[in-house]
Amino acid sequence: MKILIIEDDLKIASFIKKGLNEEGFIVDTAQDGEEGLYLCEQYKYDLILLDWMLPKLNGRQVCNSLREKKIVTPILMLTAKNSVEDRIAGLECGADDYLGKPFVFLELVARVKSLLRRSSYQFIETLKLDSLEVNITKRLVTRSSKPIVLTAKEFDILVYMLLNQDCIITHTQLQEKLWGINECTSSNVINVFIHHLRHKIDTQDEKPLIHTVRGSGYKMNV
Repeated sequence: MKILIIEDDLKIASFIKKGLNEEGFIVDTAQDGEEGLYLCEQYKYDLILLDWMLPKLNGRQVCNSLREKKIVTPILMLTAKNSVEDRIAGLECGADDYLGKPFVFLELVARVKSLLRRSSYQFIETLKLDSLEVNITKRLVTRSSKPIVLTAKEFDILVYMLLNQDCIITHTQLQEKLWGINECTSSNVINVFIHHLRHKIDTQDEKPLIHTVRGSGYKMNV
């Protein structure tokens, strides 16, 4: 899943991004309210971490604008403002939760996962297709009960494809969903990942599940 951090303190943003990456999330960052608002309008995120005190547009203005534009992505407001009045103001502008600074990273992760479960995104623990089974929470993959070892990016690609079974998945979709906007990758790189994934998933003893749709992308089905 993809998260946007809108935070002008580079040390805090870097710390949060590194930790969320280790938790398996794809993370983009913005350093001011205008940039954050622009990214939210251009890309689809599963959750937004929004600092209250930002240059150009503050967190409350960003939050209000997003809700006015009918962007319902869950928002976790991060701020050093900890009074009851400030918490109420943050929630009234459209934020879904509020976490005061300084915070323990484990609590941040817990809040993030809680919001994702509560949001319109339907949290699914296990995905299955034919004899392939993927446990998203434990990041375990098996086929015919045999464990399959995947890299982090291979796992993310597989989960995305399983969530979009029978749909054509383009290179652009994979780029936008599984690589951050600050990461540039080519179609050739994506093709290599798919090749490695197919080699591990579609063995000679199993029915092919990953299919190439010539000129369009890929499709995952039986």
